[in-house]
Amino acid sequence: MEVKRDYYLQRLIDCQWDGQVKVITGIRRCGKSFLLRTLFKKYLLEHGVRKEQIITLELDLVRHIRYRNPLELARYVREQVEGKAEKFYLFIDEIQMSEPVKNPYLPGGKKITFYDVLNDFREMKNLDVYVTGSNSKMLSSDIMTEFRGRSDEIRVHPLTFSEFYSAVGNDKLQAFDQYAFYGGMPLVLSKPDDAAKMEYLKSLFSEVYIKDIKERKKIEYADELGQVLDLLCSSVGSMTNPSKISATIRSRKNVSISDNTLKSYIAHLEDAFLFTASKRYDVKGKSYFDFPMKYYCADVGLRNARIGFRQMEMTHIMENIVFNELLARGFSVDIGVVYAREKNRSGNSVNVAKEIDFVATKGSRKFYIQSAYAMPSEEKNVNELKPLSLTGDSFPKIVVRKDISKAWYDDNGILNVGLIEFLLDKSILN
Repeated sequence: MEVKRDYYLQRLIDCQWDGQVKVITGIRRCGKSFLLRTLFKKYLLEHGVRKEQIITLELDLVRHIRYRNPLELARYVREQVEGKAEKFYLFIDEIQMSEPVKNPYLPGGKKITFYDVLNDFREMKNLDVYVTGSNSKMLSSDIMTEFRGRSDEIRVHPLTFSEFYSAVGNDKLQAFDQYAFYGGMPLVLSKPDDAAKMEYLKSLFSEVYIKDIKERKKIEYADELGQVLDLLCSSVGSMTNPSKISATIRSRKNVSISDNTLKSYIAHLEDAFLFTASKRYDVKGKSYFDFPMKYYCADVGLRNARIGFRQMEMTHIMENIVFNELLARGFSVDIGVVYAREKNRSGNSVNVAKEIDFVATKGSRKFYIQSAYAMPSEEKNVNELKPLSLTGDSFPKIVVRKDISKAWYDDNGILNVGLIEFLLDKSILN
């Protein structure tokens, strides 16, 4: 089954021959290689590029292991390209597997890295460079520095619901139930039954993600990393901080993990694109709080599989899906904090913090969004709507709800929209 990734494909098409290194990032097995080596390659071949003009190296394969050495990589590519009039496309898969090597001409100098080689490739006028990678710290945070502002990062996510639905079709509600349970890792769609889907998702952690982190970060105690992973999966959509996580593991597992070790484990999980943190943002004060924060899993199917398909609270799963949808649409996402004056038990008027699930920002555009599985009572209505009335600005306010199908505006101009419609209709945030 071939899944369309039209948004990402168009970005690659638009970036051709712009003089930049195209860096395609994202969690492993989310479809980066398929996007580059199948969809984009197919487009190129259909538009007059010969297959001999496309150079492909897969650094995660043994047959290409020598090209993890940046000098060997540079030598091979130059042999293919230099002195030729025709243009070439270079695809390098899993670039983070490249290892720095000593400079043979300056033994005491700085090691040569893939950044040096890619910057060198960029000067070759008949070569257009595309790389994929699965480590955010090595790639995303260093792109601007190491590539000196001459790179395009294209962040690829697991399938959104609209991509998932375009592949499976049929009843939308049934499709969403499948998506909320198994998520959007592309290969899940090719598995023949529920047991195979579950086993595949579980194996991604044991055979890919944890193994990668353990090997690259030289982690001695993988069990501790697994405990942190389990806790983050079981607490998506809940406020937390390193001290709270450490205390929970200590009480449940009788294992003591220092705050520094815990922070490093969480950082490793973020570097692998498994989790994204969302910080609390004071809407009126325009400042961030360091702690607590929320962590969301890159894919709800992965989250569900890790905790044995238990703790299937749809409120949290829905919130995670909406968060990932906003990221996939290119928004930065924070948790909004606003304040209301309320009477405490002593009858005194005090400031009480209220939460807006998501403050989604892209350029000059901003949306305040609440994720509400259902609003069955007046109390629930007040809890969801009141924070939106306290922002002090006129940016659009939206409540995404699972319990309605037709969108409507209330008397305060707040858009109430059904979850399925929100996920399928990108114009809602235009």
